[in-house]
Amino acid sequence: MSLTRDEEQMVALVRDFIDQRVAPRVREFEEDDVYPEEFIEQMKELGFFGLLAPADHGGVDVSMECFARVCEELARGWMSLAGAIGGHSVITYLIKTFGTEQQQATYLPAMADGSIRATMALTEPSGGSDLQAMRTHADPVDGGFVITGSKTWISNASHSGLFGLLCVTDRSAAPAHQGMSVLLVEPGEGFTVSKKLPKLGYRGVEACELVFDGMHVPADAVLGGEPNRGWAHMMRGLEVGRVQVASRALGVGQASLEAATRYAQERESFGKPIWKHQSVGNLIADMATKQQAARLLTLDAAQKLDRGERADLEAGMAKLFASETAMQLALDSLRVHGGYGYSKEYDVERYFRDAPLMIVGEGTNEIQRNVIAAQHIARNKI
Repeated sequence: MSLTRDEEQMVALVRDFIDQRVAPRVREFEEDDVYPEEFIEQMKELGFFGLLAPADHGGVDVSMECFARVCEELARGWMSLAGAIGGHSVITYLIKTFGTEQQQATYLPAMADGSIRATMALTEPSGGSDLQAMRTHADPVDGGFVITGSKTWISNASHSGLFGLLCVTDRSAAPAHQGMSVLLVEPGEGFTVSKKLPKLGYRGVEACELVFDGMHVPADAVLGGEPNRGWAHMMRGLEVGRVQVASRALGVGQASLEAATRYAQERESFGKPIWKHQSVGNLIADMATKQQAARLLTLDAAQKLDRGERADLEAGMAKLFASETAMQLALDSLRVHGGYGYSKEYDVERYFRDAPLMIVGEGTNEIQRNVIAAQHIARNKI
């Protein structure tokens, strides 16, 4: 599948936004770990928060392939900006795909223009990637549910007006995932967002802990209107999320490759550009090859989603390979830069700090390998 003319223009718009507005100023926000409100407001105006929202609800409604390309461009400039629309876009997709008509009418227009920003709430302090061990529960009461529990490492938590909360709504279900639901939760009484957690990279955008202390939500907060279907809903959403994380990794990898390519031509040693020395030239060759392979894997997963097909295997492969590639490319770019790569005068050190997030986020790569192995065997049973 190729992008439509409008989608190509959208990708070009994002590229210009990054090169002209973000790149010259990113260090202002990065060094002080300041929330990029100015950039976020511009992203709202440009329609970035409505990329996956339907046109009849005010969205841009681009293909998943276009969405991946947009996220790559954002992350190429500053990975945190791609993170600012990550969970939001997954919740948009879930409401668009599984939400009731009332939920779609209530949330999608405001999510499309960014007046409501959303995020996912999955990870728990004691569970990590083991969602089956989830302890946060929502007990049925007259007219709704009462939520008790906590979530952690929730991106954009203090700036979100809607949380896609995966929790247990039937504690007697076996296996446990059959009793889980996604609740669409707005901040209110019984809900607390902790202070921002300190991080190695992914600066500017906050990650916080959420505490639910007997919070009451109405029955119509259940995504799709029917409880205990949340596991299937969220697993589908995570396919989108893993394509998005792979795209973020592509952006960091591309920025690392571009920085190395530029520096290897500008820097000379022993009377010639350093890329002509075989040790550096080989690094550049491997970087470019791995980056292209990661991009093709990511676009393949995105195209499967565009065709309405399951993409758990492909999205897992893309996330695994692209994130490991981004980490390697950041390190290799630092090697090409030598001592300057270790200096904050160059952006390479930021790429090296940002890349690990994609390895551990949206399901660690160790979990991705489990998913890939299981799905590969399921598709190739003897």
